[in-house]
Amino acid sequence: MRALYLAVDGGNSKTDVVLGTASGEVLGYVRGGTSSPHNIGLDGTVHVLDQLIRAVHARAGIPFGTPVEIVAAYLAGADLPVEVTALQEALAARSWARRTVVDNDCFALLRSGTSMPDAITVACGAGNNCAGRAADGRTARFVALGPISGDWGGGHELADQTLHLAARGEDGRGAPTALSAAVAAHFDRPTVEAVSIAVHFGEIPREVIPPLSHLLFEVAAAGDEVALALIRRQADEIVGQHRVAATRLGLLDRPHALVLGGSVLRAQHPVLHRQVVAGACRQAPLVEISVPTESPIVGAALLALDTLAPGHSAEPALRTALSSEREAA
Repeated sequence: MRALYLAVDGGNSKTDVVLGTASGEVLGYVRGGTSSPHNIGLDGTVHVLDQLIRAVHARAGIPFGTPVEIVAAYLAGADLPVEVTALQEALAARSWARRTVVDNDCFALLRSGTSMPDAITVACGAGNNCAGRAADGRTARFVALGPISGDWGGGHELADQTLHLAARGEDGRGAPTALSAAVAAHFDRPTVEAVSIAVHFGEIPREVIPPLSHLLFEVAAAGDEVALALIRRQADEIVGQHRVAATRLGLLDRPHALVLGGSVLRAQHPVLHRQVVAGACRQAPLVEISVPTESPIVGAALLALDTLAPGHSAEPALRTALSSEREAA
């Protein structure tokens, strides 16, 4: 009988679930909305995952309740040990599998990008986070609770700062910047002041502010100093996270992987990517940097296989199968 696993990559905006076998075969793949307990609470996370796990069984044509050896769930919001424990207990109580493994989604991104035992990942998407692992099993991670734990950056922060700097550049409190005209034009308003007032009254929903991060990179590429300074700050934050994690793990002067992920870093905007690569190489000359094109669900599935069948040779087959499933989805 085939040994089955479930793999989950749950983020702030989407959740991927895979049902597969120890040989690398992917039997089913589904996607849903957020499963982060920071967004929907612990009960909400369990409900979302239960619906998706039932759906992936149906997609695979395998009755729900068929024995599964392991569910490996890597979730945004699994930051503090107490949060990981609470999620572990809540998910294990559902008896989706004989064994349940829960950790932060950064580790799925890390595994998707490298098989090196010494490795660090920085994820810069809607927000910013970093995690690392050493060959001896030690890990490095950040509290990652937003500004209250010292965090800064990510697409949402960059968008908010773009509007902030555009407003100050227009009214004279800040340096003049092409961001002002660009933001006003983006929202089809005569001025940034008019944009701010429209946001205040709800005429422009706050949900449409995050895409301003794309505008930031366009203006920076044209040489605007204010935009470039903001991107330098983001690059410094990413490089700083790598430095701290590598120092904690004793990797700064040793070969190790640095996996860059999340929508902001995956885009490889030249003005940001060059600074991150240069900064990481200055502080860790032996670092190997990569930007995975595959989804972190690949990493979650590989971590499930690593636990289910240590020393397995199914990685190439799994990567190929999941690539095909995502293209078809």
